[in-house]
Formats: sequence, C-alpha cells, structure tokens
Amino acid sequence: MNLSGIAAIVTGGGSGLGRATAAALAAKGAKVAVVDLNPAAGEETAKALGGIAAVADVGDDASARAAVAKAEAAHGPARVLVNCAGIGTPVRIVGKEGEPAPLGDFEKVIRVNLIGTFNMIRLVAAGAAKLEPIEGERGAIVSTASIAAFEGQIGQAAYSASKGGVHAMTLPIARELARIGVRVNTIAPGIFMTPMLAGLREDFQASLAASVPFPARLGAADEYAALAVHLIENGYINGETIRIDGALRMAPR
Repeated sequence: MNLSGIAAIVTGGGSGLGRATAAALAAKGAKVAVVDLNPAAGEETAKALGGIAAVADVGDDASARAAVAKAEAAHGPARVLVNCAGIGTPVRIVGKEGEPAPLGDFEKVIRVNLIGTFNMIRLVAAGAAKLEPIEGERGAIVSTASIAAFEGQIGQAAYSASKGGVHAMTLPIARELARIGVRVNTIAPGIFMTPMLAGLREDFQASLAASVPFPARLGAADEYAALAVHLIENGYINGETIRIDGALRMAPR
C-alpha cells in the first residue's frame, strides 16, 4: 500500500513505539491521527507531525468510537491502523504476605492491551470496508504483541495473557477481513528503549541490553516503526506475528 495521502490512526501515538510509528507514517505522506490517553503527549506529537490528536481509552467503546470519528472527520476513513497503546503492570499471583493478586489489576491489563486492540480493529475495519480498494486492498492493520506472549516472565501473567491474545487473534482476524481486502499483522517486540525503560538506572539498562544475543542493545523505537511501515507497504504479508528482538528468549525472571 502506498502511504501517500492515506488516512492512518496510531494508538499510543503520543510516546515510545507509537510516536515513532506516527512519525514514520507521516514521513511517507500519510495523514496521521494520534490517539492517546495523555492529551498533552498526543497533542504535542500531532502538532510536530502536522496531524490531529484524539484522546481515548482504547478499551472503552464510546471513547474509541469518538476518537475514530474525529479522525475520520479530519482525514476521511482510516485505511491504516497501528495499535501501540498498552500497559504492563507486573503482578504476582500470590503476594509476599500470601495474599492473592487483585483481580482488577489483571482485568485492567486485559482490557487495555487485548480488548483495546480488538476494539480499535473492529471500528477501523468497519469503516475501511466501505472504501474503494486501492491496488486491490482497502486497508492494513498492525498490532503490537510482545515476546512475553511466548516467554512470559514471573509476574507477567496478565501482560503475557494479553499479548498472547493479540498474537492468537491475528490469524483469525486476517482470515475474516480478507473478504474486504484488509490485511492484519502483529509485531512482537523484545526489549525496546521506551520512556518507561529510559527512566531506569543506566546499569539496569546495560544489564537488559547485555541479555540480547545480537545486537547486544535495546531496540530503538525507529526500528519498530520501520517494521510497521513495511508490513503496511508489503501487500503479501498477512496473518503474521513477527518478532523483533535480537534473538532474545526471555528467562523466567
């Protein structure tokens, strides 16, 4: 898909992987709507890229609908969606004092990461289905899983379940949306330099980087963005989850 002039939505676009992806899409000529729960971050990114910003909780039906409607009013129905919104709160199933993990913590991670991804996919796909095909396709969707979907660490039960769900639903959604000409792929990043990791001590960052076989460093957000753009532009990649992790396989802790 040629991105020039195409309407695109990036969730979690105010920072980290989402911001890098929004910038990469804009550089290709796409009209980008930055969807983020943080109003200031979303507005700042959108202003820098010449796009628009919309505040939304992706796991909420009404909130997500309003964001998609705002993007459509500005740019027309989106042909491209990149799902980067997500949270990763670690929770032990049984705490140090023997107490069970709060169920609400598990539910929140599932709601944002898994339900939020599905929510945005269904809304954007419904709009894309009404568009005329361009070079045989109506749209392309990229979601974000994690290598934790495959090798989750201790304390990552909720995060791994949510990201495993994103991976698991990629193929059936791709099969279903094939009839309307929308491709669906997922990226499973390893350890990337995001605002959360940037706040850690340098020695801890170095330790994480050393755990990556090659190259022994943290991933750069621009590298994720480049892969996302390729998945959108390459019309024969569909129904795939692609790891980008420097051959890292996570240890139990």
